[in-house]
Amino acid sequence: MAIRTAEKPAAQSVPWTHRLRSVRLYAGVAIVLIWGLGPFYWMTVTAFRDPAYTFDNTPWPTHLTLENFRNAFDTSRGNNFGRALGNSVIIGSITTVIALVLGVLAAYALARLTFRGKYVVSGLILSASMFPVVVLVTPLFQLFTNLGWIGKYQAMIIPNISFVLPMTVYILASFFAELPWELEEAARIDGATKLQAFRLVMLPLAAPAVFTTAILAFIAAVNEYLLARLLSSGSTEPVTVAVARFSGNNPLVEPYAAIMAAGVMVSIPLVIMVLLFQRRIISGLTAGGVKS
Repeated sequence: MAIRTAEKPAAQSVPWTHRLRSVRLYAGVAIVLIWGLGPFYWMTVTAFRDPAYTFDNTPWPTHLTLENFRNAFDTSRGNNFGRALGNSVIIGSITTVIALVLGVLAAYALARLTFRGKYVVSGLILSASMFPVVVLVTPLFQLFTNLGWIGKYQAMIIPNISFVLPMTVYILASFFAELPWELEEAARIDGATKLQAFRLVMLPLAAPAVFTTAILAFIAAVNEYLLARLLSSGSTEPVTVAVARFSGNNPLVEPYAAIMAAGVMVSIPLVIMVLLFQRRIISGLTAGGVKS
């Protein structure tokens, strides 16, 4: 009697349609990366390149030097880049803190409380973010001139709060709406007041969304240029205005290399911050997006 040996199963080949999907996926990712990181890469290459070769089209770093970074901090040319960095941190930090305090309370009220005109208030808050900044330039300039605020920090902080506050309320309200009511009710049964239940129970649970909102609000406040250009002075101008006003050895020649170096020094900390906390940012943005 012949013994039949077991045959090895033939390896199944991957269908060409699946391979095509993978190729399209990776091609799309590569295009997005090149499109998004290409300008930053070229800015970095130019920042480390000798000013005499600023317009060299070589795609990789050549004629490396740190002169551009020294020129960015050279106050003898009227470039107050160091002070502008400090101003941006002050404006961004104060804007973020105030927007978070107001936004957390407003978002919690919209998500948890029932009152007449609730959806009208929500619509008005969101519609405030749709106004183009250029429309607000003239009235804000006239108002702050009458108040004597031109060239002071509050002239930039207050408008920035109005810009980032709708985003803060929008992100946090959707998150608070999905938090379980039972936790708050349990705290109330144990004798906590509404404020204590919010501060000790609900707010810690909202930490990912609050952290995400803080990062986005800070970046938005630091990147604002139009109002800062018109409402700031030499002692309070943020880094966006200071970089635009850079001057070099020749007043008729734009110091592009120094501007690129300043752009790298401003961008790298923000990029590193986003990369380090990307999981918290994603979890905060997607929180409340799926109903349980």
